[in-house]
Amino acid sequence: MDRAEIVHQNFLRRVAAGDLPEITGPDLEQSGLTSQALVDLFRAQVASRQLDRISRKLQAKGQGFYTIGSSGHEGNAAIAAALRVTDPAFLHYRDAAFQIARAGQIDGQDPVSDMLHSFTASAGDPISGGRHKVLGSKALNIPPQTSTIASHLPKAVGTAFSIALARRSPDVTAQFPRDSIAMCSFGDASLNHSTAQGALNTAGWTGFKGLPLPLMFVCEDNGIGISTKTPDGWVAASVQSRPGVRYFSCNGLDLVDTYKTAKEAADWIRRTRKPAFLHMRCVRLYGHAGPDMEITYLDKSEIELNEANDPLLYSAARLLADGSVNVSQIIEIYQSIEDETSSKSAKIVRGPKLVTANDVMAAIVPPKRDVSRGNGPSDAVRAASFGAPDMRAMAEPQPMNKLINMGLSDLMLAHPEIIMAGEDIGKKGGVYGITKGLQARFGQGRVVDTLLDEQSILGLSIGMAHNGFIPMPEIQFLAYLHNAEDQLRGEAATLPFFSNGQFSNPMVLRIAGLGYQKGFGGHFHNDNSLAVLRDIPGIIIGCPSNGADAVRMYREAVRLAREEARVVVMIEPIALYPVRDLHDEGDGGWMRMYPEADEIAPLADVGVSGTGQDLAIVTYGNGVFLAQQAARLLDAEVRIIDLRWLAPLPEAALTTALNGCKHVLIVDECRKTGSQSEALMALFSETLEVPFARVTAQDSFIATGPAYGATLPSRDGILRAAEALMKS
Repeated sequence: MDRAEIVHQNFLRRVAAGDLPEITGPDLEQSGLTSQALVDLFRAQVASRQLDRISRKLQAKGQGFYTIGSSGHEGNAAIAAALRVTDPAFLHYRDAAFQIARAGQIDGQDPVSDMLHSFTASAGDPISGGRHKVLGSKALNIPPQTSTIASHLPKAVGTAFSIALARRSPDVTAQFPRDSIAMCSFGDASLNHSTAQGALNTAGWTGFKGLPLPLMFVCEDNGIGISTKTPDGWVAASVQSRPGVRYFSCNGLDLVDTYKTAKEAADWIRRTRKPAFLHMRCVRLYGHAGPDMEITYLDKSEIELNEANDPLLYSAARLLADGSVNVSQIIEIYQSIEDETSSKSAKIVRGPKLVTANDVMAAIVPPKRDVSRGNGPSDAVRAASFGAPDMRAMAEPQPMNKLINMGLSDLMLAHPEIIMAGEDIGKKGGVYGITKGLQARFGQGRVVDTLLDEQSILGLSIGMAHNGFIPMPEIQFLAYLHNAEDQLRGEAATLPFFSNGQFSNPMVLRIAGLGYQKGFGGHFHNDNSLAVLRDIPGIIIGCPSNGADAVRMYREAVRLAREEARVVVMIEPIALYPVRDLHDEGDGGWMRMYPEADEIAPLADVGVSGTGQDLAIVTYGNGVFLAQQAARLLDAEVRIIDLRWLAPLPEAALTTALNGCKHVLIVDECRKTGSQSEALMALFSETLEVPFARVTAQDSFIATGPAYGATLPSRDGILRAAEALMKS
């Protein structure tokens, strides 16, 4: 039988018969709730329940789509009441009652209609525009969240960190009040995911150090993850003794107990600015999601026990005990909201849907923002900050590592909202010294030494971006990105898409990568594949080949983050950091002057060296350096095109730069499979009428020792390929 219908009939029958659970929790007066507030929370619970019921009916008719219900978790409405609308909330997918209760705190909200638009994938959905069934609301400070594995917890940590940081950053326009707290909720099964454990560890580490982190974790413990039960007592045992995080526990079936405990936790967090964990025990009704049939993995007696503990029955018992309503009024509230939900769904289901690819993709790139433009500080500000040694360095050619360092300093001077974060980037200045001196210059609040956890670094940055900052996190090595890539793919890149451009998390991510290091690390410190980044919609990927271009590109990257709310990933070629010479020892051919303040490398442009027409070499990063070496040995007129920006590929500028060339050679230091060269070969096959070929790395990991470059393109390999191409 339909369990939703059974639960529905049980509620009506038991309320009418007075067959209600015994209430053993705190008195209403002790909790701080009023009688009217209790009624309002019950109405939010009922609205959530009726939305679950109607969504199941819509799916059965083919008018609704996959959804995860909130039935059994409706106690989270009381948590919404214990928090403020201005407290950012990153919600569990079973938190419809939370959003409905929060909507009741401000005028003009119709959460039932909003959610029905979402359930039916209607283009009128005010949060996602019909792209996905998500909870979320700009007005309610609830960013949309589709995570089923707690991937939103690291960014909640970051948001809490940013709230504390904003109190010490008067030049930053924060999005949340100074006394806000961040909240994130998740299930007991998700608690076991490494992402959740990493976020809890980061929060505990921060709290243990005494640093402010106003954050509330809410674990909604229904005792089962899809079909796998959570051992009794596991959540409490695994969290109660965590250092740096205070533990609170409540009965999620009882609105009054949940409100009282959540209010105590929220007040403690606001007062101490420390993280807390609220453990809300509840039940799950109807199965996990959609067509999931609990009877296939749970005994009928277990299912019926959960149904007997329906939180709406407990709320009815509370209302009757308080005397604010009677039995008939409870049933009238329940049925009137059922009628309202049904009536609204009949209209909304007929609404327009997304149809075209353009409709769907319109929100991948967020809308531009109105911010001031600036690439660097005034000469006077720079001189006062840098001092004489750095000012002298600016007047002389420098290698890439020094120029990037000066460029980052300039950007931090110009934009107080820029925050850097990463492993060892502070006192040590990073593995390669790129951020050396920045923490001493700008302080620990702007150059943050993080835990050795890439998920936490990226989550911290996403969360800070929610609150008006422009994060510039660093991942030490490209190979380490794989530990946390979902924070880009599943969180940062998707936020504008699932919020119809209402939310964004701009950042400029710095990653040291690629190959050609002679004596350090092998594959784990030399990863020459960007495929994991190239297929993420909406992100921008840049790779400079020299220090001056790196500065110009970082200026453009920061502009893109500030003005267009973009996520930009900059890959810095490790092997080129210290390089001074190009052809001969002491020639200084790869050093560059620091660019003037108005110089940038626009996203749609390429770099062109030479005007030769015999051969064009299209490349980037280390490939530009090697191509310059090979070009000197070729008996031909050569033009070298530095892509600089790898995604989106600057196709128009590239096509223009190739005009008049008789042969085109692609040099790609990434592995043959999945490399940029594949896209370039496809583009050239569609647009060029001249011979073209490619030189790539082998499909291999990189070795340590003398064979460090054996699988990579080389000067001589480029030379041979160019000669063969021009003879063809």
